[in-house]
Amino acid sequence: MDREIALLLRILDQAYDHRAWHGTNLRGSLRGLSLEEAAWRPDPARHNIWEIMVHAAYWKYAVQRRLTGAKRGSFALEGSNWFPREKNLTKELWQNDLRLLEGSHRSLHDAIHGLTSRDLSRTAPGGSVKVEALVYGVACHDVYHAGQIQLLKRLQRET
Repeated sequence: MDREIALLLRILDQAYDHRAWHGTNLRGSLRGLSLEEAAWRPDPARHNIWEIMVHAAYWKYAVQRRLTGAKRGSFALEGSNWFPREKNLTKELWQNDLRLLEGSHRSLHDAIHGLTSRDLSRTAPGGSVKVEALVYGVACHDVYHAGQIQLLKRLQRET
């Protein structure tokens, strides 16, 4: 495997579920949450942790789709970007959405593993962003939302 691809995979995995110096990664920020904690909102107009998680799964899918040329609209849930999680919430649905996140990460990881260093400088289909920027961008997206989730957990404990 190309050295650049190996590095991007390490960055992606540290942002998602591997030990990293920066602290809690996305998967770690979700570990041990109850249904109530995942669904709590700091304000009715704000997203809850659950919605942030599904949003992250969607963008992993979107990047994977752009890297592989997969058909648009093939995400497991209907819609795009944000998926409301506020009614009829069950432990089963929470577990399904956690599996969706995991599957989206694995599919993205596999797509990146199939790249070469030459692919990194090309523009990804359907946009103006280079493949390399999409890959490290989705890793940054995970870290951003992991921090957001950690903040929401702290706010929840303090209210």
